[in-house]
Amino acid sequence: MIIVPVKEGENIERALKKFKRKFEKTGVVKELRARQAFRKPSENKREEYKKAVYVQKLQQKEE
Repeated sequence: MIIVPVKEGENIERALKKFKRKFEKTGVVKELRARQAFRKPSENKREEYKKAVYVQKLQQKEE
């Protein structure tokens, strides 16, 4: 369960924004979308590899 403490006089929109951020970090929506359609393990590995290559290129550009 996600708990967002609201301080005295704090705007409700700000509290809602905090809740949305915490909810997004849990990855529930991402997992639901992933479960809607089956993907072969080889496809998952390929995607992970592509992501790793992409991140590595970004890190090399920063250096």
